[in-house]
Amino acid sequence: MFALDPRLQNDTLPIGDFPLCRLLLSNDSNYLWLILVPRINGISEVFELDVADQQQVWQESTALAQLLNDGFAADKMNIGALGNVVSQLHVHVIVRKRDDAAWPAPVWGKHPAQPYTEEQVEVIRARLRELLPPDFIFAQD
Repeated sequence: MFALDPRLQNDTLPIGDFPLCRLLLSNDSNYLWLILVPRINGISEVFELDVADQQQVWQESTALAQLLNDGFAADKMNIGALGNVVSQLHVHVIVRKRDDAAWPAPVWGKHPAQPYTEEQVEVIRARLRELLPPDFIFAQD
């Protein structure tokens, strides 16, 4: 059974599942920051995945970035897999806007996280329901 790293569990809100990756919302309202986590235990690097799963992670990452870019009027999309703090493979997909709290610098460590209100989360979930593909399975609300 798939196990999510406790730090990701504590710092994110579940959105649902693509065919390979779990989609999480970083609980920081400074930025629209989503995280994809392949549902395969024991993986910390992309190259540890088989070729088909590598391609699937990339496809899900780029598709998510495009729909976020278009659906949330991004000025720039940031996509990255760092893993220095949380070793479980995960891909950050962040909507950047010229007026966001850290622009143009990276988002990491710039400002304290501002947790979402329930209402803010519901607005994001509703928008994602309009944007995500039919094979996406939403988490139980």
